Amino acid sequence: MAKKEKTSFFGKIMGGNVTEEMPEKVAVSHIQETEYEEELTPEEEVEEQDMVVEAVEPVPTKPEQPAQQGDDWMADYEGQLNIDMYQTKDNVIIKSTIAGVRPEDIDITVANDMVTVKGARRKEENVAEDDYFYQECYWGGFSRSVIVPVDIDSEHIEADLKDGILTIIIPKAAKAKTKKVKVKGL
Repeated sequence: MAKKEKTSFFGKIMGGNVTEEMPEKVAVSHIQETEYEEELTPEEEVEEQDMVVEAVEPVPTKPEQPAQQGDDWMADYEGQLNIDMYQTKDNVIIKSTIAGVRPEDIDITVANDMVTVKGARRKEENVAEDDYFYQECYWGGFSRSVIVPVDIDSEHIEADLKDGILTIIIPKAAKAKTKKVKVKGL
């Protein structure tokens, strides 16, 4: 049987010259080429199906035609604010990193047990689209609504923005105190 060299699967992925010897005859199944003719268990067939790599055309990063006015879908998009929410003995704390946002551009509302934080991060300069090498930062409006899982005192909420970190301190509602009532006889 004549042997010929074929670049291995890992060689193709990694771009290396790692090769493996392959028999001249190769069985072709409906799933993919296999190196040897053999019966596969159903579990092995599933594993092979998962390993099949398909070529996908690259997604264009810029539209082919210039966007028409009104076609800017990002203008209607609102980013979601990432938060941490935890409790202490007396408070529920919500923290979020929102660097580049001024305190006057943040709106915090409380309705029953839901806290909503809205705001906007504004660009300070206009840069032409073609001048960007990378554009990964989010600019524009953002919001986040969360339900606080404990009873809260919405009248005494405090918020602070320091070093790009928004901290919202929500006091827990005072727990009902148990009081014994003595029954008087007449």
